[in-house]
Amino acid sequence: MSAIVYELGGNLYINLTNRCPCDCVFCVRNSGDGIGSADNLWLEREPTAAEVIAELEQYDWAKYGEIVFCGFGEPTCALPVLLDVAGRIKSPGVRTRLNTNGLGDLINGRPVAPLLQGLIDSVSVSLNAPDAKRYAELCRPQYGESAFAAMLEFAADCLNYIPNVTLSVVDTISASEIESCRLAAERAGVPLRVREFM
Repeated sequence: MSAIVYELGGNLYINLTNRCPCDCVFCVRNSGDGIGSADNLWLEREPTAAEVIAELEQYDWAKYGEIVFCGFGEPTCALPVLLDVAGRIKSPGVRTRLNTNGLGDLINGRPVAPLLQGLIDSVSVSLNAPDAKRYAELCRPQYGESAFAAMLEFAADCLNYIPNVTLSVVDTISASEIESCRLAAERAGVPLRVREFM
């Protein structure tokens, strides 16, 4: 059975969708069917908000640092469900995070960051490459090289609405590329985090 909610690193993760406009060469989907406490993250169908809440209610939220919207895909592909669930669970004692490739504006045809205000405490945007050409090579977005600028614009826009915003790279790229990513993040005004490949 596919997992909707699973534990990883002291957090609870919500698997909203398997859809994604990217086909990253380093994607965890290329090396297995699950992660953390979930053996299978390939959804038979996308869950409704009510189904996500029902799964979440099986856990003691106070035990976890954050509830993270992610997916074995891109969570903003399921934006209505994401917003519905976040609106139901957000409270002073519940910290929420969105892990995203930052292409939500392109996916949904409208600015997504304003919709997250008050619902999401932290946003982690996958930068993954120092420039548009390399991003297209590594992430293979369906939008082509224009996806890189859209991703950076989304991250910068999030700064206006979300308390904590970071850009991230996976440590599978070279040290020189990571340094170039750091400079790109600085130009966007967003902190960079280097993630360990899982």
